[in-house]
Amino acid sequence: MPTRREFVHRDKLLPFILLVCCFAAWGVVGTMTDPLVQVFSTVFSMSTLQASLVQFAYYGAYFLLAIPAALINQRYSYKTGVLVGLGLAICGALLFYPASLAMTYGLFLLALFTLAGGLAILETSANPFVISMGPEGNATRRLNLAQAFNPVGTNIGVLLAATLILPNLHSASSAERAAMSQADLLAIRSSELQAVMLPYVGFAFVLLAIWIGIALTRMPAQEKAKEAVEPLNGGFAATFRRLMHNAHYRWGVVALFFYIAAQTCTWTFTIQYAQQATGASHTEAGMYLQYSMIVFLVARFVTTWAMGYVRPSMLLVLLGAAATGLCLYAALNPGVSGVWALVAVSACLSLMFPTIYGIALMGLGEDAKLASGGLVMTLLGGALMPMVQGAAIDAFGAATSFAVPGLCFLAVVAYGLFHLSTSKAGLFDFRSTARKVAEPA
Repeated sequence: MPTRREFVHRDKLLPFILLVCCFAAWGVVGTMTDPLVQVFSTVFSMSTLQASLVQFAYYGAYFLLAIPAALINQRYSYKTGVLVGLGLAICGALLFYPASLAMTYGLFLLALFTLAGGLAILETSANPFVISMGPEGNATRRLNLAQAFNPVGTNIGVLLAATLILPNLHSASSAERAAMSQADLLAIRSSELQAVMLPYVGFAFVLLAIWIGIALTRMPAQEKAKEAVEPLNGGFAATFRRLMHNAHYRWGVVALFFYIAAQTCTWTFTIQYAQQATGASHTEAGMYLQYSMIVFLVARFVTTWAMGYVRPSMLLVLLGAAATGLCLYAALNPGVSGVWALVAVSACLSLMFPTIYGIALMGLGEDAKLASGGLVMTLLGGALMPMVQGAAIDAFGAATSFAVPGLCFLAVVAYGLFHLSTSKAGLFDFRSTARKVAEPA
């Protein structure tokens, strides 16, 4: 029997390690995708708003496929969900090859949508799977530990973009491209899109190796037995009603939507901000994004350690307020100091997703399978708000646009305060709630 202090059940240690590889994997893809807004804006001579369809396709897939993923987990198992998600992501990554040959923006968006759809299923399955791998008392901290390896992937993703994609963009401006002959323009565009394709197709084989490892790993028989005998608690409609009556889950969905919006906006437009504020080249501006990922990586481990001493919701409030202040500083002070303020925002981002996610799922029992789908759907914020900020950049410039993520962080602060106030008043005890959910009727 597992002890209360046991962080991960012994028979789930190997599956936990393999899942950590998945957390790193979707970190690679996510941050390779962020610079594509700037890349496609240059390659296809589009406005920032038009190029922001990259994020709309990527995060829109999360919105559309999160609930189907939750139903897969509910009907079969978390392992099945992880394998389906990895398989679809592999197909999406391989689609970058024909897209680079066709040289059409729409086909790249289809490849991104397919890839992100697979990651949506993967993430919907992996997060609650990690939560289920040990005592619920340290579930939020365990998820933070697994998520701590996500920025390892984000750093790799930014490095790949900075070394394989951004340096291969031609220096010609939109006006210069418009003056070129069709043959010259197509030659330049082909070279640029080949550079975009290479890391995605290569990464498909990394995902395939992870898929094989998980497929060949025997999951604990205890989990399978549990999946077979536990009822579905009234089906989809009944589960949905229970979730909508749970204030911590309901407001957690709202907070996560605005967190994803703020994170995506910050990382997507750091390059544009650095270029406009300091006159940096594509490659030099890309290095600031790399610095952001390093800060994010270090801060994720630091905040996971800090949770042993400070309540996660208190850290959420403090870092959310700091992120708002840093974004507003960058908006009001365009220049080198503003760029470094945006780099510092990544330290604040580090604990937000797994902390909001973990708090929202506390005590939900089997309902967590559907609930996780609802939480992953909030990545729609990453599809919508970059378009808002992209329009703001076109109208007012990159600096002023950072008021958009600054305001989004206020929702994170509000959720942290909500959890602190209800917990202090004794209105929310996830351990007792978990016992009630687990008890037979």
